[in-house]
Amino acid sequence: MKKKFFGLAAVLLVAVGLAACGNGSSDTKATGSSEKNDEKTVLKVGASPSPHAEILEQVKPILAKEGVELEIVNFDDYVLPNKALADGEIDANYFQHLPFFNKAVEDNGYDFANVGGVHLEPMGLYSKKIKDIKELKDGATIIVSSSESDWGRVISILQTAGLVKVKDGVDLETATFDDIAENPKNLKFENTIAPELLATTYNNDEGDLVAINSNFAYGIGLNPLEDAVLLEGDDSPYVNIVATRTEDKDSDAVKKLIAALHEPEVQSWIIEKWGGSVKPVDK
Repeated sequence: MKKKFFGLAAVLLVAVGLAACGNGSSDTKATGSSEKNDEKTVLKVGASPSPHAEILEQVKPILAKEGVELEIVNFDDYVLPNKALADGEIDANYFQHLPFFNKAVEDNGYDFANVGGVHLEPMGLYSKKIKDIKELKDGATIIVSSSESDWGRVISILQTAGLVKVKDGVDLETATFDDIAENPKNLKFENTIAPELLATTYNNDEGDLVAINSNFAYGIGLNPLEDAVLLEGDDSPYVNIVATRTEDKDSDAVKKLIAALHEPEVQSWIIEKWGGSVKPVDK
C-alpha cells in the first residue's frame, strides 16, 4: 500500500512539473492579449532597412519591458510589405507615406488601417550636373519614380520652386504630369523607374535631376539637407505611418508599438541620428 502511495505521488509531481513548464513557454499571438505576466507577444513588423528598421531597433527594449517581442522583417521594395501584411505574414508594416498607403488601399482593396504617423522624410531632387537650381537648363530631364503617389509630391516641390504650375483646382497630392499648365523651362519627365532604383540612376549620372526618397538617398550616402538641389518643405503631407490589418488596429501590441515610437527618447534619437533630415511627428 505504501509503495503504491509513493508511486502515485511521484506521477502527480511529474505531471504538475510538465504542466508548469508548458505554461511558462507559450507565446501569445501578436494580435491577442496576454493573460499571464510570463507570456510574451511576438509582433512582426515589415520595414524598409533605413530609416524605418533602424528606428524600430530603438524601440525593441521599450517593448520588451511591456511584454512585446518585436521581430523586424526587412523589405527592399514598396510592393511586398503591403502584400505580406495582407497575406498575414507580418502583423504591421512601417515603410510608406500616407498618400502611398491611401492609393495602395484603393488600388488593391486592402482592409488596412493607418494606426499612426511616425516621421517625415523630406523628398529631395539630386543632381551630379548642377549645384544650384538656377543652373537648370531649358529642356532638362527630371527623373521620378514609377510610383504615381510620388508624382504630385515632385510636382509640388517644382511648383514651390517656381518651375511649373498646375491647373487651377488640381489637388497636388494626386496631380500627374498631365496636370501641369505652365512649364516655362520645357522640363521633360521620365517616370518609368522603380523607387528603389533611383539611387542607382543618380549614381549613373542619368537625367538632370533625380527625385529620390530619403531612405534610398541615405543608402548611397546622400544627406537631403546638404546634398539636395531642391528639398521638400516641413508642411508636407507625406508622413510615414505604421499600417496594420483593420482587425488588428486596436490590439495591445500595436498600441504599445505606436506609444514606444512616440517616446521622447526615441524622437530625440531620430533627430540626433539624421540631423533633422528625418523628422519625427507626434500624430
